[in-house]
This record gives sequence, structure tokens and C-alpha cells, in this order.
Amino acid sequence: MQALTAIRTELYLPGVSALFNGIEASLRVTLQQIAAEKQATFELSPYRVLSNTLLMSAHDAGMPVGALAFPGEDDFFTRLASKKPNRVDVEVVRLRNNICHGDILEFVQVVDGGKDAFFTPECLRETALVLLGVSFEWAKALGDFRRARGLLHYGPTPPIPSSPLIRST
Repeated sequence: MQALTAIRTELYLPGVSALFNGIEASLRVTLQQIAAEKQATFELSPYRVLSNTLLMSAHDAGMPVGALAFPGEDDFFTRLASKKPNRVDVEVVRLRNNICHGDILEFVQVVDGGKDAFFTPECLRETALVLLGVSFEWAKALGDFRRARGLLHYGPTPPIPSSPLIRST
């Protein structure tokens, strides 16, 4: 909800960061809950961050990671299965790594015939909206998976809007 609120108020950097954090946390926690069925302890590894490797582990556990494919990313599972030295990150991983590590060059706007260039958070607007849609599809698919596995959260489920940009009433 904080990511959605940030994006609605044109705070694109915090909004995008919050979406990446939500995706990563939901993967890590769900994988750990699955593993906890076989283990006595529940701890999150500090080394399992959003990556092709984490997504492949989630896929192997039956999680619907295909919902994290960006529009037009028809080679999602091919990229996901790629290995070093020719590994190609899926788009959600590539963007997460670039944005969260400050590599914003693909978002720099060039103006005045190439004489000037600038970056402002608004340069992330379109990416934020696409990521919001991907996150919405991920939340729906993951929710279905978690319900089917009995991996429920605590408390009542709030109403789910029909679109990530529509406010639920």
C-alpha cells in the first residue's frame, strides 16, 4: 500500500523501491514458510535477495513466478534458467539491481539535441506504472498459491481492488 501511495503522489523512487522490497520479501518469506514445514526453525537468510537464483528456487517450489514477467518478456523462463557466464537477468531482477544500486543511466533524459541530459524521479514514472501492474499480478497469483498451500497471514484480508490504480472503497 505504501508503494501505491507513493506512486499516486508522484514519489516514484520510494514507490519503485517499496514494490521491489515487497516482491523480494514475499518470495523470501513464502519460501521460508515452505521450508519450515520440514524444519524446526524459521529464519530468513540474509543472502537470498531478489535474483534469478531466488526466482528459480521459488519456481522449483511451485510458486507462480511467471506472474513477475514484464509485458512482452516472452523469454522470462529462458532468461530465468540462464547460467553464468551467459546469465541474463529477468527484467524484474535487472531493474531492481539497476535502480536499487543507483544505475539510472537508462532513465536519463537527453534534451536539446543531445547537449543536455538530466535525471529526475519523474523519469521513472512509466517504469513505476509497469512495475505496479506486475506487482499487482504477482500479489494475486501469490495469494492464490498461498491459500492453496494453507500459508495464510494473520488477520482479515482487506478488499482487493480490481486495478492497482483504482482506490478500493
